[in-house]
Amino acid sequence: MRELFLLFLVIAAGTGGELCVSRAMKSVGEVHDFRPAELARFVSRVVRVGWMWIGIAQMTLAFFSLLAMLSMENVTFVVPITALSYAAGSIGATLFLREHISRQRWVGVLIVCLGVVAQAARAQPPALPSFGLAACKTLFHRNAYGFGGSICVAFPILIVVVKRL
Repeated sequence: MRELFLLFLVIAAGTGGELCVSRAMKSVGEVHDFRPAELARFVSRVVRVGWMWIGIAQMTLAFFSLLAMLSMENVTFVVPITALSYAAGSIGATLFLREHISRQRWVGVLIVCLGVVAQAARAQPPALPSFGLAACKTLFHRNAYGFGGSICVAFPILIVVVKRL
């Protein structure tokens, strides 16, 4: 359950942070002059935008959640599963930033989601140690590979998790 919560934080807070920073940067505008004085003025405008600070806070939460996930699971499991942030980012950009996403990009997001499901289905369940049934049950349930993420993968992933239990 802890892994599920941390994975949700990695995806939701990371994507939310990126969306908030994007909104802040769109309100400030582009950098056109790279002289030090102009860059300092640009940075002073950026730090006064609340969305920037909300985004930084969310990205910080996502980073430390990712560190926690990596301390519990293999990197070969965590990194591919966090690719669900592509789907969450596309959905968030459509809803929060009102961006138009082409059909080709949605197909790309679907392919990423299918890749995540395929990777999750192939993930090896943890090896059960031989030092007692109670310890085995605790270890197995602790590493039951909870998932979180976008709507397009929730149902297939639940099927994968249920089959593994």
